Amino acid sequence: MRLLAPTFAAALVLASAPALATLPVGAKAPDFSTRGAMAGKIVKVHLAEQLRRGPVVLFFFPAAFTGGCNAQANAFSEAQADFRAAGATVIGMSADDVPTLQRFSTEKCAGKFAVASAGPAVVQKYDVALGRQVQGRDVTNRTSYVIDRAGKIVLVHSNLDPAGHVAATLEAVRKLKKV
Repeated sequence: MRLLAPTFAAALVLASAPALATLPVGAKAPDFSTRGAMAGKIVKVHLAEQLRRGPVVLFFFPAAFTGGCNAQANAFSEAQADFRAAGATVIGMSADDVPTLQRFSTEKCAGKFAVASAGPAVVQKYDVALGRQVQGRDVTNRTSYVIDRAGKIVLVHSNLDPAGHVAATLEAVRKLKKV
């Protein structure tokens, strides 16, 4: 009986934890079109259009104006020159509404890249639902995808810790440039 208690407790913990699945490397990135903001201005974000220019770093973050998301947005903002030199476009995405993203794009992203609103269909297609709320809002998992010009996913970095997303995605786009 004593052996069953720890096993049962572990099963409960696993059952209550969200599934953190992602799209696999090699999969075709689902196309989407949504609204977002860049430097406080509302913009249309269409993945297929962005891919015509080169690879895309698509990073999902849980919720604007939270500690980890602020740090991640700032890190991507500081690395924009490196991403541009590698020919990549960076797009941040969350389940936040567009007015929130307008403020976030200016205050935390320094106006250097677009942040877009990921509706339920995009969240489902990219398999980034976290299954919980922050500040009363649904949130996405912190997952970064690098998508090549052909629309194929070449890197998936899924980790709730914001550290490492910029380095991993920048290394992947630099490798694409060498190919």
